[in-house]
Amino acid sequence: MKNQATPYLTFNGNAQEALNYYKQVFDGEIVSMQTFGEADYPTPPAAENRIIHAQFKKDALFFMVSDTFPSQPVEAGNHISLVLELESEESIQKIYHALEQESDILMKLQDTFWGAKYAKVKDKFGVIWDLNYTKS
Repeated sequence: MKNQATPYLTFNGNAQEALNYYKQVFDGEIVSMQTFGEADYPTPPAAENRIIHAQFKKDALFFMVSDTFPSQPVEAGNHISLVLELESEESIQKIYHALEQESDILMKLQDTFWGAKYAKVKDKFGVIWDLNYTKS
């Protein structure tokens, strides 16, 4: 098995909403999900319905998600972007059009000097997605 980095996304109490959004955008599935209240973990009442851990999968795309406690806010920034290597022009068009509805377009979908179709999008949760389809 190759070494692989798995992105882990942390949210301010809206992880469930983010997972549902990504399920729709990427046509994937929420593989597992557990709230703080369901876990054997000391939890303040305000955090019981927050997600302690979830996993999302669509083909080779896999990432994990959680919420923070209400007293530990996450600051969304540009220190992480997730690169998606897509298999077809149809795939990149579909995902780009789904994301662009409620996102900031940092770089419009376009042909590039490296022989790819590429776009950079910051979604409504502050996550930056680099979409890349290398033409053959």
